[in-house]
Amino acid sequence: MVPTAIVRQAKSVGLDAIAVCDHNSVANALSVARAGERESLAVIPGIEITSREEVHILGLFGSARDLDDIQQLVDANLVGENDEEAFGLQVVVDEWDEPTAIESKLLIGATALSLEEVVDAIHGCGGLAIAAHIDREGFGLVGQLGLIPPRVPLDALEVSARVSHQEWVDKWPDFPLITSSDAHCLVDIGKSSTSFLAAAASLEEIGRAIARESGRKVVVH
Repeated sequence: MVPTAIVRQAKSVGLDAIAVCDHNSVANALSVARAGERESLAVIPGIEITSREEVHILGLFGSARDLDDIQQLVDANLVGENDEEAFGLQVVVDEWDEPTAIESKLLIGATALSLEEVVDAIHGCGGLAIAAHIDREGFGLVGQLGLIPPRVPLDALEVSARVSHQEWVDKWPDFPLITSSDAHCLVDIGKSSTSFLAAAASLEEIGRAIARESGRKVVVH
């Protein structure tokens, strides 16, 4: 799962854009974005933050500064050291797939940030906040809490490829829904996808499509 391989696999299955959201880390997001620029694939850099309730929230961002800001907040609220024998090396690479560092923080862990604080932080850094794989019992918002708290201003909900999209539209009609592959290996890239009718493959345009502004819209496959 190095940048060049990710980008080329995404192109080979017909994707025009992808988002990269590693657990509690943005360290490799810009490397994939730069590889995407080199290979003519749009890449939205992001992060998958684990709240203290053990809910996964995706944050999508538009600039390196925004990524740096959200990482500083996550780092300040994430404790523990990685056990390399249990979880493997957490390798940081450059756009040419060359290792540059080893991350020692326990990225698989939960932050001390509440769900509401995570969403507010993502918005404060200029990002879109999307509840990840809400249909999953583990680390999904509904599975963990049993509901979608009305005070949390999520931009959209993500459902897994394994469930009926319409079923979740019926359950949560007030929220835009997307789906994605949540790929942890190359062969899973593109196993499900969302189309955005928008003017460009950018964070701003994805946000406008989710909000259904000016004829833009989201189509889940």
